[in-house]
Amino acid sequence: MVSVNTVTGKVDSTQLGCTLVHEHLLLHSDSVAVQFPHLYDDESNFLKAVEQVKAVKNQGVHTICDPTVMGIGRDIRFMERVAYETEMKIIAATGIYSYNDIPPIFQNRDINYLADVFIRDIEVGIQNTSIKAGFLKCTADAAGITEDLDKVFRAIARAQKVTGVPIMTHSHPESGNGLKQMDIFEDEGVDPKFIMIGHCGDTDNIDYITQILKRGAFIGMDRYGQAPLPYEKRNTTLIELIKKGFANRMFLSQDYCCSFDWFPPEHEFFKTYPKWSMTFLLDEVVPQLLNTGVTEEQVRTMMYDNVRCWFEGTYELPTINRVIKEPNSI
Repeated sequence: MVSVNTVTGKVDSTQLGCTLVHEHLLLHSDSVAVQFPHLYDDESNFLKAVEQVKAVKNQGVHTICDPTVMGIGRDIRFMERVAYETEMKIIAATGIYSYNDIPPIFQNRDINYLADVFIRDIEVGIQNTSIKAGFLKCTADAAGITEDLDKVFRAIARAQKVTGVPIMTHSHPESGNGLKQMDIFEDEGVDPKFIMIGHCGDTDNIDYITQILKRGAFIGMDRYGQAPLPYEKRNTTLIELIKKGFANRMFLSQDYCCSFDWFPPEHEFFKTYPKWSMTFLLDEVVPQLLNTGVTEEQVRTMMYDNVRCWFEGTYELPTINRVIKEPNSI
């Protein structure tokens, strides 16, 4: 058992319950939102987030991890407001979201300077508040791990070793960079039980995913409802990994964005993924998994137990400490 920072205060890891480990309450371009705030409707964004969060709360979800960090519009007061309105446990992240470079202030200073920035978010507070981050987030996509991103990953690793909070990554399975992310974390001496390599469900390459799992990390099967694979193919991969004994190392989520400024509302993206929502996983995916032989216990492992293990840095929970099934829960 460890204490976990949520946006409304600390909770015991035993109290996290059913968790969506990768969802965004608000996602927008940092610089645009600051320089041209008239382009955004804060109240509308708030209402959209509250609607989605209340919907999954009614499905039995207790906790949401929101990995919105610098680069995609982290607004800690917005998260706090949603948490109080919905009475949902929301865990914020610290880190940097970039596929290529980072601001000159970090380019021209050393890794430890950046690590200290992340540590402050965890130990003191985010954006000059007392609201503390509960986990670390870093990203690498098709461009690979650039020189700047290598600095971020190493700073994230060093912050983890100081604070003990877990790490979540954005990876790009097609280029295999989840393995390169593990190389950096191993080089920095991070315990793999605190690492989640995200978006592994974006591929059906079992061999690639298994290589990551064999190196000790958790993985995110965390993009249900969107690109690049339909959920049926994601389920096939998930079931195969469960058969291999990895239910205790996987997370289910959707990477849903309640408000999302990358595309206009009429964009083809939203037409291509009409079911993408914060409730899709529990509305359709989990029932389909149960219908194809996945057990309720295995679903509970992925949605209840694994988040606690990730925060505690372990793979297994003592039987006596398992969460008892609650009404209206999975």
